[in-house]
Amino acid sequence: MKILSPVPEKKGRIEIIPLIDIMVFLMACMMMVNLEMIRMRGLKLNLPTAQTATPENKSDFLTLSIKASGQVFLEKEEIDRNTLVDELKRRKEKEPKVRIYVQADMDTTHGDVVRVLDKVRAAGIQKIGFQVKEETPAAPEASAPRGTAPGPAPKR
Repeated sequence: MKILSPVPEKKGRIEIIPLIDIMVFLMACMMMVNLEMIRMRGLKLNLPTAQTATPENKSDFLTLSIKASGQVFLEKEEIDRNTLVDELKRRKEKEPKVRIYVQADMDTTHGDVVRVLDKVRAAGIQKIGFQVKEETPAAPEASAPRGTAPGPAPKR
C-alpha cells in the first residue's frame, strides 16, 4: 500500500554550472602561478633583443644573471666569481644534465660575459644558452630617418 504525502516529491539534481565556474577559476589561477614561476627565476635585467628569439619554458635549467656592474647572480642570489666554479660543480653532481641560461644586461661588457662563461666551462657544464627578449616591431614614427619630422597628426 502506498502512503500519500501532501509534500510533493522532488528529485535531487546536481548543479553543474557553478562547478564549471570554480574549475575554470582554479585553472586560470594555476596557469598564472606557473607563468610567474618560470619568469621569475632570474633577475629583472635590460636584456638585448633578437628577432629570432623564442621562449623556453623548461624548468631543468639554472639561470646565471650578470648585471651591467659586473655582479653575478645564480638563481637570484649574488655569488662571488671565485666560488662560482665550486657551486656549479656541486649542482652538476646533483643533476648531471644541468643546463645554464645566461642572461646579461644589455650594458654588460663582453669581457664580463666571457669570464663568467669560462667559469661555467671550468665547472664542466657544456649546455649553455643565452636569454634574450623578443624584438618588437618599431612604431612607424620611430623608424623615420633622423632630421625628418613625422607627418601631420590625423584630424579627429
